[in-house]
Amino acid sequence: MRMKILAVGDKESPYLWDHFDRERFKDVNLVISTGDLSADYLDFLVSMLNVPLLYVPGNHDESYLVQEPAGCENIDGKFFTFKGIRIIGFGGSPRYKEGPFQFTEREMKFRTLKMRPRLWKNDGFDILVAHSPAHNLGDGKDDCHTGFSVFNKIIDQYHPKYFLHGHQHLSYGGQNRIIQYNGTTIINCDGYHLFEY
Repeated sequence: MRMKILAVGDKESPYLWDHFDRERFKDVNLVISTGDLSADYLDFLVSMLNVPLLYVPGNHDESYLVQEPAGCENIDGKFFTFKGIRIIGFGGSPRYKEGPFQFTEREMKFRTLKMRPRLWKNDGFDILVAHSPAHNLGDGKDDCHTGFSVFNKIIDQYHPKYFLHGHQHLSYGGQNRIIQYNGTTIINCDGYHLFEY
């Protein structure tokens, strides 16, 4: 079964927010957010598309602690199945100051280890959704934007079809929207990107 997925992250696209074209997005089956988007924006996408929206929080999503996006499913630290597609999510960025949704490499490793029983029981997963990229796979060089090495390890072990992330904006320069790595298609979801699963 082919499925069209709208992936969004980091920047609220004026094309979606101000000039929404129902015809262009009529075949979308699922929306996935990689974080750092307002709850109102995610609520708008759910309302306009009338499909499920899965999300992980970014490092700037403190407002989600007060009010989560309406009508959306938080998959941070969870295993989720949608029409047979196995999806896992890990929000947050590397810790660079005090605040929520920031983790050391060790803390993120512990979070992924807690997922291992579900991955074993379900024979792996198909899509990894994270706010931050993996190390040396579309990440930056500063403390805030360096990717998590543990993501490389779980990609190497389980070979998911897709890894969706945000955090490292394409406007920072030297970034590619799509990277192929060890059988996994890595997509930087900055702004928005439509793809077929």
